[in-house]
Amino acid sequence: MTNDSISTTTVAPTQDAKELARLAKQFPVRDGEKAWTPRDVRDVADELVADIDRLTAELASADAELSDLLRNSGDGAGDDQADSGSSALEREQELTLVNNTRDMLAQTQHALARISAGTFATCESCGKAIGKARLQAFPRATLCVECKQREERR
Repeated sequence: MTNDSISTTTVAPTQDAKELARLAKQFPVRDGEKAWTPRDVRDVADELVADIDRLTAELASADAELSDLLRNSGDGAGDDQADSGSSALEREQELTLVNNTRDMLAQTQHALARISAGTFATCESCGKAIGKARLQAFPRATLCVECKQREERR
């Protein structure tokens, strides 16, 4: 997904207060937590949009670096095995960085789409509230703590 593809799922900066209030009312909270407010929704959406911009720039830079590494991988035909191994390790690390950045970007875009769809604070596994505090700390979370723990034990 590119940054352009999220424009239809973004909580637009000019979105009216009525729409934000409607979205906020849809988001469940855990016992003891205060309900989502339009301001809370706006803050999380703004953070996600900023993350998308940052990750898109990082991805472009990492892609360029990886392209350079791959393009130059044939250079130095006289290099010894240690140099070749070092170059291969560097390419592998850069590829890992690119893949991690792509995954983070996709998760961030998914979180923003969930806000627009009204499903943002709902666990994708059990359907219960993820928790407002958890989402404010990590807005890309798609599972409640219990489901996440269960997933990690597998």
